[in-house]
Amino acid sequence: MIDIHLTQAFLKPKSIAIIGASADPKKTGSRIQRFLVAHGYKGKIFPVNPNRDNIFGLKCYSNLKKIEEKVDHIFIAVDGDKIIASINDAISIGVKCATILSGGFSEAGFEGANLENKILDIAQKGNLRILGPNSIGIINISDSVILSANAMLELPKLKKGGLGVISQSGSLIGALLAHGSSRGIGFSKLISVGNEADLSVGEIGKMLVDDVNTDTIILFLETLRNSNEIAEMARLAYSSGKAVITYKLGKSDLGKELAKSHTGAIAGSDEAFNAFIKFNGITRVHMFETLIEVPNLFKNKVIAKGKRVGIATTTGGGGAMVVESLSDPNIEVIDPGPSISKVMKKHNIPYDNNKLVDLTIAGAKPEIVNDVIQEFMNNDNCDLVIMVVGSSAKFRPDQAIDPLLKWANNSKPLAVYVAPNALEALELLNKNGIASFRTPESCAEGVKAYLNYKAPTIIDDNIDDLKFQNIKNILKRVKVKNLTEFEALKVFDVMDINTVKSHVVSSLTKAIALRKEIEFPLVMKILSSEIQHKTDTGGVELNIISEEDLKIRYRKLFKVFEKLKIEDDKKQFIIQKMETGIAEIILGYRVDELVGPIVVVGSGGILSEVYDDKSVRIAPVDFKEAKDMISEVKSFMIFNGYRGLPKVNIDVLARAIVNISQLAFVNEIREAEINPVIIKKEGIVAVDGLMNLS
Repeated sequence: MIDIHLTQAFLKPKSIAIIGASADPKKTGSRIQRFLVAHGYKGKIFPVNPNRDNIFGLKCYSNLKKIEEKVDHIFIAVDGDKIIASINDAISIGVKCATILSGGFSEAGFEGANLENKILDIAQKGNLRILGPNSIGIINISDSVILSANAMLELPKLKKGGLGVISQSGSLIGALLAHGSSRGIGFSKLISVGNEADLSVGEIGKMLVDDVNTDTIILFLETLRNSNEIAEMARLAYSSGKAVITYKLGKSDLGKELAKSHTGAIAGSDEAFNAFIKFNGITRVHMFETLIEVPNLFKNKVIAKGKRVGIATTTGGGGAMVVESLSDPNIEVIDPGPSISKVMKKHNIPYDNNKLVDLTIAGAKPEIVNDVIQEFMNNDNCDLVIMVVGSSAKFRPDQAIDPLLKWANNSKPLAVYVAPNALEALELLNKNGIASFRTPESCAEGVKAYLNYKAPTIIDDNIDDLKFQNIKNILKRVKVKNLTEFEALKVFDVMDINTVKSHVVSSLTKAIALRKEIEFPLVMKILSSEIQHKTDTGGVELNIISEEDLKIRYRKLFKVFEKLKIEDDKKQFIIQKMETGIAEIILGYRVDELVGPIVVVGSGGILSEVYDDKSVRIAPVDFKEAKDMISEVKSFMIFNGYRGLPKVNIDVLARAIVNISQLAFVNEIREAEINPVIIKKEGIVAVDGLMNLS
């Protein structure tokens, strides 16, 4: 539940004190007061600077405690120890919120982090909420509260709209304002969170969910902090009919490093992040421009029934570029059928029944465009319509754009790519609530984002109490944090994952004695909780075909133990039947440091990291989600009988994914992995595993 008093003081303060206010227009400290006044702030402003009596016509105070009236919010534009003094003064006069512009905190290293923690500790004890530090501030356009030092606010007028932005980058606030102003895209709120020492993306997002002036929430993220708050916010937004759209840095290695150095936070796995947002109903785009272009596709609050697209164009090349950029195995460009042919014939436009309906220059007329779009809108096999507009968008917007405006509030969304640099046309479309795109790539990405959107996953917390009690009983007997392979396989067996029968021996005599229980060929491996990846140490011997071969391999593995300096009483070996099948896969579970429990399935064996062919989800998953994961792994296409191979029972693998994902209910387990799982025609068998405890 959001505190309405906090929201008021944070977003709509009736009085603001500026610590470090300046009368010099060239200094950052002057901007806050100037911007508040220039953009119509109606509340009281209290400049604070011990060296001035008056700033821009307002009485200036030497410190906060000299102000005799109530102050809702303070903006701190001073450094170091002065910040602590200001925080203490704010608490003493009952201020509810403080925005800290200053940098040099956790993003700058150890000393900065200590100062940040000190400030936060003081603020928490005094019931003062902090935005930042390292925050450029709050731009509340809908309520004319422009509490920020961003230089883009020199713009004479800011356009109001429904986009609420929360950004971990202060400078990107200005970039969004610049892009929006040139395109007629308006914003309700733009908030720079800085280091998120206190107020987080998720908590501020909840304020925007409750904000009547915000219809879409946009997140610019460098890393993921307080993921539980963001998850809760996203689910509340979905329930309120508001889309949450994010752009996140950290996909590439360089991006991860930049995010780390800039924010002082560790960027998590990009796959884990994607799993997190999908689980919680958040849409991700990878082009900055798409971030402000795509919201109009979501404004009708209708989730697409399918992924079928109808495309019309007045420029063949422009239409082809969209189709090419749209390439997605799950999205179908539909065959328009005979109805479109009739329309084209009626208007004497040549048409050879292509999926791309090219109206040509001759068809760039309002009545023709309208008739074609009408047919797509009436087509039950079409879930979204793309219209590509050529040069007429710039020179004859009345002909090219006006016929599109009637479809603004249609339940079936319309996406428009404007091929020329026609800002007037883009602005007209945006003004009427139609998603308009400046490039074919951003148009395609926006369409894919909309069509691939899924509602937040319903969390299934049904568990088999007996099963998990048996797991905990096994873990109680484990004396170290890293389980041996034998112990890990026992846990997987309890979880109804078929495992290879395994035997533990500590001598060659015992190994030979097993010949009566297991048929050749055999597998023998070193067994130790200290060695997680046995193959890397030479600790695995495959395809042992005879007793003599067994003796040779045993001695070889014994030397591995000696090389690793494993004590004699800890030298154990695990012996298994040599299993073969159609393929090897990896099945894994871990608690990600940023998003929590995740489950992974992908191509397996020793080269699993090289291939990087996997699917990731937040754990636990249900049976349907598990089958979706299988369909996303490219190499798994062989399971459908590829080139004469036997067709695999996919359901068995899906159930194994579900089962291992339920480790999310066992708090003691930090990581678990089966690699490889041998895929057979009739089922699966786990032949190696590891498990680490928290």
